[in-house]
Amino acid sequence: MSTTNRQLRLKTRPEGAVRKEDFDLVEQPLPELKDGEVLVRVLYLSMDPTNRVWMRDIPQYMPPVAIGEVMRAAGIGRVVASKSARYAEGDLVQGLLGWQDYALFHEDKAQGYVKFPAQPGLPLPTLLGACGMSGMTAYYGLTEIAPVQPGETLVVSAAAGSVGSIAGQIGKIHGARVVGIAGGADKCRYLVEELGFDAAVDYKAADWKQALKAATPDGVHVNFENVGGEIMRAVLSRMVIGGRVALCGVIANYNSDSRPTDDFSVAIFKRLTIRGFLILDYKHAKEAVQAISGWLRDGKLKTEETVADGLENAPLVLNRLFDGSHRGKLVLRVDPTA
Repeated sequence: MSTTNRQLRLKTRPEGAVRKEDFDLVEQPLPELKDGEVLVRVLYLSMDPTNRVWMRDIPQYMPPVAIGEVMRAAGIGRVVASKSARYAEGDLVQGLLGWQDYALFHEDKAQGYVKFPAQPGLPLPTLLGACGMSGMTAYYGLTEIAPVQPGETLVVSAAAGSVGSIAGQIGKIHGARVVGIAGGADKCRYLVEELGFDAAVDYKAADWKQALKAATPDGVHVNFENVGGEIMRAVLSRMVIGGRVALCGVIANYNSDSRPTDDFSVAIFKRLTIRGFLILDYKHAKEAVQAISGWLRDGKLKTEETVADGLENAPLVLNRLFDGSHRGKLVLRVDPTA
């Protein structure tokens, strides 16, 4: 075990794409553990659009990361030292570990951490993706927020990403006709040929709006929205009267300092139900994890992870969420031996 901890601390609030220069890479000695404390070696970090939101000094569901603080991020790690009766060396822990090599927490403040068996039976990146917050978001979005019914048409934006790819497959499991929106012909082929979507729309194509119309001849009953902006407006215009929207994210706006000016008048004359939600609202995720892991074992659901390497590369890797150069769940391997 190293005796020092590298941390990426927010130096300046990014404007547009995130730069390495927006962070200080700081090394500091690991402290001696006190009673009740647990030291975790960070193995993988989850790269999520919400990381970009946390860098902005705007009202949001959690306090923005302060200048000088370690960048907040979910991850999975292994306990390497413990003075807590609740955690033993070798335990796997998932939670807000941050952009650093080691995370230290006290057992009394461990409510947000989930402990896994030392050998969980699934690849660790999958625990951050399909069986982590991404999969749980997709699950609750389509079972509680905007439940999809057999025979209905479900449209999923950012459909080749970590949440969208799972959401579309859950829609198929529930008997819906599923249309995914993604960037590029390769991703669209992936959705249809590998994940079993009924149709895919390439938003980078000049005629994508016409393609969306052709793919939804009976309208859209449920929209699982990850993008916002022009894509969301186009999908809302295709919705049936009384349609439902699970508003998961508006990634198109996350790199902008200005607030979006989306026109929601269509929600009025189509009597849409639009419900925003956060996975943090679901404290007990056992139901979702059991269902998803079961579908994985049965071959009803496929998952894919794009793994990048190096803590020092975290700022640039995060940008891959916004330029489309990944597929499935984007994770960063911090420990090269993981």
